[in-house]
Amino acid sequence: MDLLRNRRKQAASTEPSTKPSLDVTSISSLSVSASPPEPWEEVDISSSDYARRRRELMEMMVDLRSMGADALIALPSVVVIGSQSGLCSLVEAVSGINVPRDSGTCTRCPMECNMSSYATSWSCTITLRFGFDSNGLDLQKPTNVPFGRTITDRSEFEVWLRRAQAAILNPNVPCSTFHTKTIEELRNIKNTLKFSRNVVCVSIEDPDATDLSFYDLPGLIQNEEAEIVALVKCLAEHYIEKKNTIILTTIPMSDDMENQQSMSLARAADPNGKRTIGVLTKPDTLGTGAISQRRKWVEIIEGRSEEHTLRYGFYCVRLPDDAERAQRLSRAESQRRAAEYFDTTRLLIRLIEEALPRLREDVDALLAKCTKDFDELPPPLENDPQIEVLGRVNAFCDTFKSFVNGSHEDKRLAQRNRALYAIFKRDIRGTAPDFRPFNVPKRDSGVKVMGIYDIRRVIQEAIGWELPNNVPYQAKANLIAEFTKLWVAPSERCLAGVNNVLDQVIDTLISTHFGRFKVLEEYFGNLIRIQVDICRTRAQDAVKTALELETATPHYTQNTHYLQTLRERWLAHYKTVRSPGGTYPETPGAKALRALAEAGYAGLRVSDLARLLPPDSFEEELVVMADVRAYYHVAYKRIIDHIPLTIEHALHHALAKQLSQSLLTSLLTDVASGPNFSERMKELVSEDPSIAQKRLMLSTRKERLLNIRRRLMTFSNSI
Repeated sequence: MDLLRNRRKQAASTEPSTKPSLDVTSISSLSVSASPPEPWEEVDISSSDYARRRRELMEMMVDLRSMGADALIALPSVVVIGSQSGLCSLVEAVSGINVPRDSGTCTRCPMECNMSSYATSWSCTITLRFGFDSNGLDLQKPTNVPFGRTITDRSEFEVWLRRAQAAILNPNVPCSTFHTKTIEELRNIKNTLKFSRNVVCVSIEDPDATDLSFYDLPGLIQNEEAEIVALVKCLAEHYIEKKNTIILTTIPMSDDMENQQSMSLARAADPNGKRTIGVLTKPDTLGTGAISQRRKWVEIIEGRSEEHTLRYGFYCVRLPDDAERAQRLSRAESQRRAAEYFDTTRLLIRLIEEALPRLREDVDALLAKCTKDFDELPPPLENDPQIEVLGRVNAFCDTFKSFVNGSHEDKRLAQRNRALYAIFKRDIRGTAPDFRPFNVPKRDSGVKVMGIYDIRRVIQEAIGWELPNNVPYQAKANLIAEFTKLWVAPSERCLAGVNNVLDQVIDTLISTHFGRFKVLEEYFGNLIRIQVDICRTRAQDAVKTALELETATPHYTQNTHYLQTLRERWLAHYKTVRSPGGTYPETPGAKALRALAEAGYAGLRVSDLARLLPPDSFEEELVVMADVRAYYHVAYKRIIDHIPLTIEHALHHALAKQLSQSLLTSLLTDVASGPNFSERMKELVSEDPSIAQKRLMLSTRKERLLNIRRRLMTFSNSI
């Protein structure tokens, strides 16, 4: 930037100007730079290779912005921020055009200004770029709308710019409506929007201009509604937050640096001041008596202020007032203006060149992700709606059957139900009667234990008109009922667990087979769940019936051999542990059998040892214990199979068997009751609007990225 300062000095010394436009002279005794002048280096900026490359880079940036690339990747740019008056003056000085100046805030949307010196006469075209809706949300694809004719008279530019801004602020009104509006009519329009993020794009061709592209943002304000103040501030923050944005901030010297809102925003976005350029305006507002203020500003300009340091420094300019701005710039003054901002252009060009490889990488990464997301979406429906609906119903029913039969690769239904049935078996096993043939048995906490006197009491309570030495059958039935009534709760828990697993499987299959079409998913989801509820109720009744077979009389079995074998074993066990020296639950049976074998009595079993014991006064009670315990094992082996099989057949298999017919019957009944079979089918397979919207968004985004990538590659191939 020293070169810029030296150019400024030489321009001031060799080409004194009599017309007040961009007066770069500083206030009295204010030095523009503290460093010694460097030799002037002549550069032909109109016909060099550098100029050609600069033009191509600028054109590429304009093309990329028109494609909406700045919404996807961070494009290098120059952004002008500051108060309203300072902004207008600087923009006019840089571009050579008059922008609207009204009391209050006159700029209410961003302006993108692209200047090119490759022309023989001055001309300007205006384009409206709509990238956001009226709520400020991104549009899927930006729209570039040419606004009006090509302007060839500079004096007409201001009114056309006002017209363009009015079109931006009234997006629901045709743009052509504003083409003939006068300035007075435009001032009286009640705009739909107070501010907009949509952009007025101005392309200026001026042989006396410098090649530059920048954004002019609405001036920062404070004396407005809080919502408006915040909106303008957020807009500025959004534009300057990108790391490859040059921040050109205007700073009126009429106020202290500490009070400058634009510098606060620039400092927040660029803490080290590596990409900020300060432009000090209104030096003539400092009176001759403001010695302290003048000294502070001198320190800032000369780079001696520790609090305010920028890599590219500060520049002090006196911009034209309202009377001066009405005058045309001479060619000499235009060249001075070009020299003044040529280094800003060079800085932007360097930034673009450095960012190009990264831009290509970012576009490739975004394109890869966009393609991946697009490929993951379901393809649009191509089949006939009727075929699609029936095919999905049949596929759902077939898949569910394979789940029930266990032939599907997903075994969760069978495996989780087997686990629940194993828990059911363990719970039933825990209800076994705990008979302990002692006078005073030890009672464990939480376990119902019945001793020999407990059994005697049950027998006595059941005696009716039985003959002596006959144990009432009712006594055994009462003891059997004590454990079979405990089977209801485990059975209900088992059925509830199976129902939960079924619900999860059904929900998954509904989502898998019908989820692509929300209407179809909701329709068949309701029908399927109705059938599930029907089968669930039937299964619950079937389980209740199966339990009644065990809990109600008669207590019966044809497995008499197994019953008799168990009876003998348990009777021998109870007698053995009641014998003197007997222990519970372990017995010295093995030791006794070994001794008898040595005495020549081989082939005996532990149950045979009970015959050697003397008669017991509690013989009847021991027999009842053995009979009930033996029957428990017979019934236990029945129930642990019967309940799971009942659930499987009454619930899963019944549902799989009737599901297809019931769904198709309900579908045909529903469709037949409507006015149009074909339309109803189309309605069922109508695509989820969110999926269609996402497909359109990704398709549009992919097209934009491909165009951006193609434009970047075109530039790469041309160099």
